[in-house]
Amino acid sequence: MSDAETLKVYAEKAGAYVAMTKTAGLDPRVASFIARLPARAHVLDLGCGPGQEAGAMAAAGMQVTAYDAVPEMVALAAAHPGVSAYQATFEDITGADIYDGVWANFSLLHAPRADMPRHLAQIAMALKPGGLFHIALKSGTGSKRDRMGRFYSYYTDSELTGLLQEAGFTVTDLAAGEGKGLDGAVSPWISLTAHG
Repeated sequence: MSDAETLKVYAEKAGAYVAMTKTAGLDPRVASFIARLPARAHVLDLGCGPGQEAGAMAAAGMQVTAYDAVPEMVALAAAHPGVSAYQATFEDITGADIYDGVWANFSLLHAPRADMPRHLAQIAMALKPGGLFHIALKSGTGSKRDRMGRFYSYYTDSELTGLLQEAGFTVTDLAAGEGKGLDGAVSPWISLTAHG
């Protein structure tokens, strides 16, 4: 994700984002994600933000690589013991058979819709055979900016399932709900778990 306006918002609001994630607590799906991985699994937290989930994975014994495009978020994520955090974008996912799991929790929603198939294909390639993939996005249709100026692409569950299948994934779980974001708006979301 390299949308300058979106990156600027996250850089300026890093402290507020940390406060919001601490108040909300760990995403409840991270425990299930960890439980499905082998011991000492190598995990990529893609768009890690302040690294709360990356830190939980590292505390559970995972080898955690964390990517975020915002330097302020990388610094926060790197402060969690056991997390190797790097400033990187979705474009920087390269290589094959590297990760046992990829956690993309409300990050790929900032990618242009036209780029999503390519990003999913890169993730599928970077995963080891049978590797675990978690993706969560805001649900809906089309693309737009929120009231803070951040760019979002929205997907329906059937559309996202189709994109994952086209990239070679087998979807095993789907969840839906709603939550309040950094802009204060309550939005519906979808979460899918898949295997490469």
